Amino acid sequence: MHPFTPHPDTPAERPFSQACANNQAPILAVLEQAFADRRQVLEIGSGTGQHSVYMAPRLPQLVWQTSDLPEHHAGILAWHATQPATNLRAPLAFDLHSSSWPQTADGAFDAVFTSNTCHIVAWPLVERMFALVGAHLPTGGVFAVYGPFNYRGQFTSDSNRAFDAWLRQRDAASGIRDQEALQALGSLHGLELVQDHAMPANNRTLVFRKG
Repeated sequence: MHPFTPHPDTPAERPFSQACANNQAPILAVLEQAFADRRQVLEIGSGTGQHSVYMAPRLPQLVWQTSDLPEHHAGILAWHATQPATNLRAPLAFDLHSSSWPQTADGAFDAVFTSNTCHIVAWPLVERMFALVGAHLPTGGVFAVYGPFNYRGQFTSDSNRAFDAWLRQRDAASGIRDQEALQALGSLHGLELVQDHAMPANNRTLVFRKG
């Protein structure tokens, strides 16, 4: 769930997001700690697939399960074909509007990762995502959420303010969410915010744990 842009060094069948390429290493640094004892991770909204091929081989103790709307699967699989990993799984069809919690042969998920989804999808879908994660993660399960967030209703940078305006012009139901609203939503579904990491380019990674 990222804005896709062409890249001269990337074949046409592989969608490319410069933002993904820029933020992979900082996100990995957080996940290496947050997912250190995790074994089955569901990525909600795998987008281009770039995060999955970067994270999976660098987190070899876990299985990385991708998921997204079916129309994004070809691009994700194109990345998987060129950068395979034994712990990387092909995308599941997952739509926050209607899909039930996914099941896999690898077992139940004990962690969830999502990047740049909360400001893209409408707020009711953010609510449903948190409800599903809260209902299905086991006690001690970890939910890591990456993206831009507001604090106390205020933008953290002029660039985020401009990005929010662009999002709302494109889709009035989208927009940068308040961190406090996500924290409250987590609490509603048994997910405690345990870490809030500052990231490059005015982004954050919120780490929730199922209580």
